[in-house]
Amino acid sequence: MPGDTLFNTGLSFWGTNLTLAVVNGTVPEWRIDDMAMRIMAAYFKVGLTLNEPPINFDSWTLDTYGPLHASVGANIQQVNWHVDVRGDHAGLIRDIGARATVLLKNVNNTLPLNKPRFLAVIGDDAGPNINGPNSCPDRGCDNGTLAMAWGSGSSNFPYLVTPDTALQNQALADGTRYESVLDNYATSQIEALVSQAYATAIVFVNANSGEGYINVDGNEGDRKNLTLWGSGDDLIKNVSALCNNTIVVIHSTGPTLVSEWYDSPNVTAILWAGIPGQESGNSITDVLYGKVNPAARTPFTWGTTRESYGTDVLYEPNNGEAAPQDEFTEGVFIDYRAFDRTNTTPIYEFGFGLSYTTFEYSDLTVTKHNVSAYTPTTGTTQAAPVLGNFSTNLSDYLFPNGSFPHIWQYIYPYLNSSDAQTASADPDYGQTADQFMPPGAIDGSPQPLLGAGGAPGGNPQLWDVLYTVRATVQNTGSVNGEEVPQLYVSLGGSNQPKVVLRGFERLSIDAGESATFTADITRRDLSNWDTVSQNWVITDASKTVYVGSSSRKLPLSQAL
Repeated sequence: MPGDTLFNTGLSFWGTNLTLAVVNGTVPEWRIDDMAMRIMAAYFKVGLTLNEPPINFDSWTLDTYGPLHASVGANIQQVNWHVDVRGDHAGLIRDIGARATVLLKNVNNTLPLNKPRFLAVIGDDAGPNINGPNSCPDRGCDNGTLAMAWGSGSSNFPYLVTPDTALQNQALADGTRYESVLDNYATSQIEALVSQAYATAIVFVNANSGEGYINVDGNEGDRKNLTLWGSGDDLIKNVSALCNNTIVVIHSTGPTLVSEWYDSPNVTAILWAGIPGQESGNSITDVLYGKVNPAARTPFTWGTTRESYGTDVLYEPNNGEAAPQDEFTEGVFIDYRAFDRTNTTPIYEFGFGLSYTTFEYSDLTVTKHNVSAYTPTTGTTQAAPVLGNFSTNLSDYLFPNGSFPHIWQYIYPYLNSSDAQTASADPDYGQTADQFMPPGAIDGSPQPLLGAGGAPGGNPQLWDVLYTVRATVQNTGSVNGEEVPQLYVSLGGSNQPKVVLRGFERLSIDAGESATFTADITRRDLSNWDTVSQNWVITDASKTVYVGSSSRKLPLSQAL
């Protein structure tokens, strides 16, 4: 039976209380079938059947034998079969990590590297966690290179290739002198290393975050600021003050402040590598040495200050509870939309990213399609089924006697008492189940369909293609590469974002060659949500389409 506990109290509106709600008529019996159907529909949608093989691993332990029910240590049996499912995943992970790396700065073609004479690699983030990559439960620390954030969604590394290892291997193959200092605070050693002649310094820095049940250095899940961790900013400034060829690699879970050093003439290249996974070192080495021509785009804006983002961190609970309440007063004006609204110039705009080659955009064409007018969905749903009679005697729903295994923390539909108040074990929240149900949901009568609904994903006409946009993208450099043209639309109106992203494509284009960027604009792409009609509408405001390489580099435009 579907369900969960209320505010982590162990008290639940499901399980026992759902049974009580059905018996007392607050929730109709057909609603239980509907709830189960929604869960099983998703199960079948991904191709699963009722004859799936049993799970061969345990989420809570790496031991071969352990409790089937980890929370109570019950039912000891084999819980892990240690099946190696990796296959050829390493190559894919390496490729994804490299192709997802964003080149933010590259002065005078510092990159790609070509057998540098002396390579000095600096920073904790280049090296290993001294206790092993899996030594922190759920990756709840920031020791060594950052390749995975923390939380219950994290995994164990089967291995982790650090940047120090991969770059050293490349240096050995090239005959390059190689040294590294993997301690952000080993100031004297770092200064002595990077001040030597012919040094190319690569500084690795990071900023981490994760799930809120883990606190890392005062960062309880979310980051408490946008600065680099481990005094990363000071590390970069110290190195670049002594080395006129300083390359910075950032591993982070989001934007960081780079204002203090990004425009230093001695910082010749900057790359954002995100959290690339187990092939981290190989991925960044492939980019640094040009085995992969970077083409990724930053999925967020790099502002000059924390305040420039328009909304700040909630440092203290603001609603009397442990978790703060965010009212989202900024509305749709987040990230690049907020920067555009206030005409704030970012350091690197949303969608920005450099390449080892250059591209030009031309020949924008917009083809209008003849489609029928938008018709809101009408009609009603079918009436809910009328199911058979059932007992209203609470004694018939008591927990079975005998050997039925009652596992602590599991939610069961059975009652522990024939007294409803005792069985519910819930205080009076001043609410009943019918307050959570829309009108008509109790009696199962037909309900009007929403105008914006009618099918999965909404009214099918929202996905009618109104326009097709095409543009020519030419590789004007001497290196084969990839480009990511982006389609933005201005919806017009006084309280609308300047532009909104509506499409993009990654094109592989050889040197001197051209390719065509093609994107469709649907009715939904040009619509705004109207709170009065509760539907999507296209306003009378003028609409314009833009194509370019980032949210602020849009050389091609045309009114629709």
